[in-house]
Amino acid sequence: MANQLSMAEVHSIETLRKTGTSRREIARLLGLHRETVGKHVAALERRVELAGQNRPNAPTGLENAAGLAGVDCPQPVPVLSPSRPPGPLSACEPFREVIVSLLRQGLSATRVYQDLVREHGFTANYPSVRRFVAKLCESTELPVRRLEVEPGAEAQVDFGVGAPIQEADGKVRKPWVFRIVLSSSRKGYSEAVLHQSTESFVGALENAFRYFGGVPQTIVIDNLKAAVSKADWYDPELHPKLQSFAVHYGTVILPAKPYRPDHKGKVEAGVKYVKNNGLKGKSFVSLEQENAHLLDWEQTVADTRIHGTTKQQVGKLFEELERPALLPLPVDRFPCFHESHRAVHRDGHVEVDKAYYSVPPEYVGRRLWVRWDSRLVRVFNDRWEQLAVHAKAEPGRFRTDNQHIPKEKVSAVERGTDALLRQTVTIGPHAEQWAAAMVQARGIEGVRVLVGLKALTGNYDSAAIDRACEKALAYGAYRLRVIRELLKRDAASSPTQRQFEFIETHPVIRPLSDYSLASLTQFRKDRNHEREPE
Repeated sequence: MANQLSMAEVHSIETLRKTGTSRREIARLLGLHRETVGKHVAALERRVELAGQNRPNAPTGLENAAGLAGVDCPQPVPVLSPSRPPGPLSACEPFREVIVSLLRQGLSATRVYQDLVREHGFTANYPSVRRFVAKLCESTELPVRRLEVEPGAEAQVDFGVGAPIQEADGKVRKPWVFRIVLSSSRKGYSEAVLHQSTESFVGALENAFRYFGGVPQTIVIDNLKAAVSKADWYDPELHPKLQSFAVHYGTVILPAKPYRPDHKGKVEAGVKYVKNNGLKGKSFVSLEQENAHLLDWEQTVADTRIHGTTKQQVGKLFEELERPALLPLPVDRFPCFHESHRAVHRDGHVEVDKAYYSVPPEYVGRRLWVRWDSRLVRVFNDRWEQLAVHAKAEPGRFRTDNQHIPKEKVSAVERGTDALLRQTVTIGPHAEQWAAAMVQARGIEGVRVLVGLKALTGNYDSAAIDRACEKALAYGAYRLRVIRELLKRDAASSPTQRQFEFIETHPVIRPLSDYSLASLTQFRKDRNHEREPE
């Protein structure tokens, strides 16, 4: 295999050879081996000879690309190099036109090799055909498309590694640097944070909006876990808190395509600019000191530079064009809240900050979203429909909505006095009057008495209970044991059961003499006689 030479060396060999320099002299001048120079010179002469015989007008790269239109190659833009790469000629070179014609028909390299052997007397092996086809199908990389947007239309966000923080106890911490760049003016904002959490991300975004004095229409972000719960180019799932943040500020958050940093190239370059210009070689004693340095650097260095693409001063362009185009800020800041998945316990409550809050009973055993702040606790299902809202409770306390308690688990006492009083109407009018007077006289403790009065209907007739209540009401007796005693006395004084006279004889009743010992003996004899064979 020929030595691999750089393009500069190849061009130097070709130039010196055209001037008539010998191969030995070319090798000496370029510091190359004589055989290497000889092989490249031979290849050059061979190309010139073939070009003079078969192709008097050498095709350009674009012409070759058009000529190979429809060729089934692995790359989308097949382009033939105007000059063949240095090295020995391929055994396929004399069959170039045939191979190109076969490739236009959509044939594979294997099929091309078979047709060359069968129809054109090709004697080389298959790998040479495969390499030759691969070179024909080589493509040039498509140019990068630079997308520019209108002022206020877009901002791009990314994170980078910040400058180290050396604390007083000697511990060194490396924060992250949040960077946002407005795509039109390249105005940026940087903030150092200790963690890439959702709270830090939302807080830095909000600080950036306040710093800009407005909100961009769209925000292109990376697929970091603090913002995107499930990366998907077509339908990504944003963190619920980030969705609420976007709604609050009236903007749209668009995650970039996974593993494609070029989709947010402006902020990618901006992060490198912060690291190499603003923070490189520096260290700080606190996060606040680093953020103060970044804010000063933005105003005195980043904003005053002439940007390489826009060719204008960043800060001036922002003030003149982009700031007026930003969306207005809302009156209030985004409410700071915490959010998490919580399991519903067997008692129908979720735990938040060591306190407990009820949810509807059908969600027992499931996981729900809980959002809380210093005042309220809200519970949502997976569709973000609010299921419950409670005032924040102290640790160890319970907040239970009565509507969340199943009817089967509500005792008679919990149903209340009014419900129990309404039930006494079914017993009788005197029972209703006695119950009302009893509650008036005894207060809260009379609720259980009402439950006991209702329970008496399982053992006594309602009329008897009503009579007992009438007597008790006449004497002002408001104890349940008085009602029970009156019911017992009423049962004892009630008419006795009717007694029937004993009848000694009756057509259907046999006389007692039939059951005497003699009668039974005769009965056995008669039966035995019947069983003897005749």
